[in-house]
Amino acid sequence: MAAPTAIPRTLLARAGRCWRGLIAAAVVAAIGCGGVVYAANNSVQGAKKEEGGFDGDAPTAILVEASSGSVLFEKNADELRAPSSMMKLMTAEVVFDAIKKGDIKLTDEYRISENAWRRGGAPSGTSTMFAAINSKVSVDDLLHGAIIPSGNDACIALAEGIAGNEHTFATDFMTKRARELGMTKSTFGNSNGLPDPNNKMTVRELAVLARHIILAYPDRYKLFGEKEFTWNKIRQQNRNPLLNALPGADGLKTGYTKEGGYGMVGSAVQNDTRLIVVVNGLEDSEDRATEAKKMLEWGFRSFETRVLIAANQPVATPGCSAARAVRSSWSAPIRSR
Repeated sequence: MAAPTAIPRTLLARAGRCWRGLIAAAVVAAIGCGGVVYAANNSVQGAKKEEGGFDGDAPTAILVEASSGSVLFEKNADELRAPSSMMKLMTAEVVFDAIKKGDIKLTDEYRISENAWRRGGAPSGTSTMFAAINSKVSVDDLLHGAIIPSGNDACIALAEGIAGNEHTFATDFMTKRARELGMTKSTFGNSNGLPDPNNKMTVRELAVLARHIILAYPDRYKLFGEKEFTWNKIRQQNRNPLLNALPGADGLKTGYTKEGGYGMVGSAVQNDTRLIVVVNGLEDSEDRATEAKKMLEWGFRSFETRVLIAANQPVATPGCSAARAVRSSWSAPIRSR
């Protein structure tokens, strides 16, 4: 398997043969002396703005290169906060996984209970797909309603249809699946991110979740890029401002609660490189959009992905002198300068 990694453009532009050889040798050391070590273990956190680092205002933030999982920037990335509607990504993933396993089908229909209608539908005053009480809606339409207009009623209906009630869906289905994906800190109190003291996630784990959805469900992921959805004769726009503001943007989810502030999980592709950004805790929606866009633009401007070692290419043997010589070089993160 090839080992792609994100490397600062400034380093590539200035690097001579010696630097290129050192980078390649560092990868040789990582593979030859202890197995593949991906760039996801490296981060440019702490790089000063004048050194090419990112200067952001979000209380918590992370920027990840999707192919390798390389962390290009992070700030308080492991701080637990209310994820608000960004938590709907977890509900969507549980449903995607159930469809993939054959446990449910897109054509299955779930009833819109009075609970789903009152707490997440038209009477709730929150984001909704406007599903009618006691109507039956297909899983496919509920996914559209949950993802595009961020319908809380759609999430509750999915949770009740799959698990019998929303509490069981949150504590059993969502939590179990999160742990399977390596998300050890996330906790869930409901299916949609409406205020609940048990709704806690970090921007790092939101990025892990987003990356998994992008890579594991490429066809389902297209839902996040759809710009509008009409249900019950009501047409609603996708709430993701990046879709119309940044070339290549195609996902994922915004969120807001008074406790959590304004947040966003976004992703875009430019020049065959996909980046994922997560910000949370901002004071207004404009700051959220500006911060996410600014971080993605910095990432595309400052980094590019390179395959340093071709697939199935022998590079070194354990204990080799070249590997020993550059082991310390590989352990340091590569930063923009």
